[in-house]
Amino acid sequence: MDRIKILVVDDESRMRKLVRDFLEREGYVVLEAGNGEEAMEIFYKDKDIALLILDVMMPKMDGWQVCREVRQTSKVPVIMLTARGEERDELQGFQLGVDEYISKPFSPKILVARAEAVLRRSRALDAEEALQAGGISIDKAAHQVKVDGKEMELSYKEFELLAYFVENEGIALSREKILNNVWNYDYFGDARTIDTHVKKLRSKLGEKGGYIKTVWGMGYKFEVD
Repeated sequence: MDRIKILVVDDESRMRKLVRDFLEREGYVVLEAGNGEEAMEIFYKDKDIALLILDVMMPKMDGWQVCREVRQTSKVPVIMLTARGEERDELQGFQLGVDEYISKPFSPKILVARAEAVLRRSRALDAEEALQAGGISIDKAAHQVKVDGKEMELSYKEFELLAYFVENEGIALSREKILNNVWNYDYFGDARTIDTHVKKLRSKLGEKGGYIKTVWGMGYKFEVD
């Protein structure tokens, strides 16, 4: 199987090297660009790029401009990096079709985990293949869940919630992030909605319900023991 290519775009060479080292350690092929214009040249030249990791603040062409141009021709996953933690930036990113948004400073290990989760999601959607974790099999195309080979009846939102957890295996997810991704931004519910669905989902999963762990004061994490 060909190794997965990731394009890292940041005007700070030290930041690029840090990210590249951690990604290469996990077996990825890493391409680098120091500004947006250089990034677009590489992107148009290399059709096998599976993920873009984009800094927002860059000379010549910033991350938002790069994202807009990329989205005109491609659905390749995008992770945005920014030194600013403002909510409006995050909202703008998701409106532009950004898959993940990470504020600097960040842990390189967390970045790698997020990159792997985004790649898992994109590969599952592209190939419409089943997601697998700890005996749980999710066929998104058929909207079907099997636990140890036995089909399980879930409501639409329970299915979406479980799929989101499995796609982000090992990553702590805040209630706000879950609401944004499973219920979308136009949903004006509160955290109790998630807690209620998680309770029902755990119950239906039986022993495997223990994979959905509570992260106190934050949200939940799906982790196979």
